[in-house]
Order: sequence, then structure tokens, then C-alpha cells
Amino acid sequence: MNGINLLIEEHQYIRRMLIVARKASYKVLQGNEVNYEDFMKIIDFIRNYADNHHHGKEEKILFNRMVSEIGGAAESLIKFGMLVEHDLGRLYMEELEKALDRVKAGDEESKVDIIANAVSYTHLLSRHIDKEDNTVYTFATRKLSKETLVTIDMECENFERAMSEKNIQEKYLKLLEKLEKKYVD
Repeated sequence: MNGINLLIEEHQYIRRMLIVARKASYKVLQGNEVNYEDFMKIIDFIRNYADNHHHGKEEKILFNRMVSEIGGAAESLIKFGMLVEHDLGRLYMEELEKALDRVKAGDEESKVDIIANAVSYTHLLSRHIDKEDNTVYTFATRKLSKETLVTIDMECENFERAMSEKNIQEKYLKLLEKLEKKYVD
């Protein structure tokens, strides 16, 4: 298993969910009722697949190695770029969930916060994924030692196996497909 290629592949699933989040937001903009259940499924996917599963591998396996082995430019790129954007994405999801709760409690004006946070997340992650695919991962592949890359591959494979035993990948990819059928197809 090539760990970096796996991360790139996962980005494709995340991008697909970004489309779903945008389409669900557009329905709210059009005046449709907020589908709380679907928005919570989107948040669940983002928190548990995009963040815990995907960003978990980046933060625990790849980024730490880049900082310790490459240093300098890698440290700035990771600490002041990628990790900051991961945290900003978490903030958008937290604020989206709060906005959903406010609307559910009768605060119609908070619909704008649902749209704003969901769409802001889609913009952030779209740019973030482009940076990782075209800069961060290329930099890592070029600058990390072959031994480190083999270690990353093995650790990603072990991580994937452990998550597969918990049915994480299958659960969230099925959820993605279900939401795509409703919002995209």
C-alpha cells in the first residue's frame, strides 16, 4: 500500500461530500426545510471520515515525519498551514452544528449560518486538498527518505486494517453514496 496515494484517493471521497454539503445548503437557500438528519450525516462524515480517519493519518503518520525529518520549510507548511486549516475546518463543523440547533429551536435567521459554515467548509477543504495533492504530498515524496516512506506505507496499511475492522471505510462510503443519490444525482 502506498500511503500517500491512499490519502489522495480519500480526497476524492471528501470532495464528493463537499458537493453534497453545497447542494444541501442550496436547498436551504431555496427555502426548503432544513433536513437536520442529512446535515448531521454530513457532519458525521466530515468529523469521522474526513477528520478522524483521513486527517488522523496525515497528522499521526505523515505530518509528524515531515516535520521531524525535513524540518524548516516542512515545519512551517505543516504547523502554520495544514494543521491550521484542519482546525478551521473543525470550527466550521462546530458552528454548523450550533446553527442547526438554533434553527431547530426556532431561530430562522440562523439558516444563514448553516449555509455560511457548510459552504465555507467546502471552500476551505477544496483549496486545502489542492495544496496537499499538489504541494505537500509531492514535497513529502521528494524529501522524505525511502525508509521513511516505507514506514508511512506500513503504518497507513495498519491504520486502514484497524479502521476496516471497525467498518469505518465501508460505513462512510455507503453514507456518501446515499447522500449523493439524494442531492447530486
